[in-house]
Amino acid sequence: MAWFKQSVEFDSDTLKLAHVTDCHLFAKRDGEYFGVNTAEHFLACLSDIAVKNLDAVIFGGDLTQDHSTQSYALFAQLIAESSLTCPVFWTPGNHDDIALLTELGNGQISNAKRLHTANFEVVLLNSKGATPAGWVSEQHLIEISQCLAETQRPTVAFCHHNPLPINGYLDKHMLENGPQLLNTLNNSHCVSWLFHGHVHNAYEHNYRNIQVIATPASSVQFTKHTPDWQQQNLGPAYRLITLSQRAATNMLECETELVWLSE
Repeated sequence: MAWFKQSVEFDSDTLKLAHVTDCHLFAKRDGEYFGVNTAEHFLACLSDIAVKNLDAVIFGGDLTQDHSTQSYALFAQLIAESSLTCPVFWTPGNHDDIALLTELGNGQISNAKRLHTANFEVVLLNSKGATPAGWVSEQHLIEISQCLAETQRPTVAFCHHNPLPINGYLDKHMLENGPQLLNTLNNSHCVSWLFHGHVHNAYEHNYRNIQVIATPASSVQFTKHTPDWQQQNLGPAYRLITLSQRAATNMLECETELVWLSE
């Protein structure tokens, strides 16, 4: 289980998280993605998150747009300059270089892929394939199965790519073996929620016993339900997620709230 070898323990029965995805940063702060200054949008999210008293932030992939080492340095620099004090974690997107992401690991930016509490877990998955479309390797599916078999506790999962169609342009780059991943998660009887990015808008689906939920981008959104690749500057967005154990039934509760920030 090499992917899950690093973990972090939280001494709490509740986790308050933010999910920020598809930042699409450039080497320089003035870089624009479809006319949007992605660094400014990213900073707006960080500033808003910093006052929420959260336990952690999960960055959902596509941190970079130009694939440069400097764009990852800018990601780390913007976090360091912000008022955000909680630990941050990441899952890789199709634009990302996992080796460069791993080099960011320090005191605040963590490479851990398992977040433990006394009663439940959060796991961060690797959906990066050889093309813009996602692919979860057979070895990683085995690692996921072993990890979930080991914990046997309620678990929430995160990855980058959409495992189910959204009836839009990005379906050509979706997670190609999405049902296989979802079946692996469902058959563990541990996972009831999977959060992802990649699609640059908000979506919710159900697959067997799993809720599949997409978080909009911090950069720019893609128009929903169109076969064309259309972009909309709706302002930066992220998702708040609160995980807590229901005392009466020992069931894990997951509350989510979308946060849209105006330009």
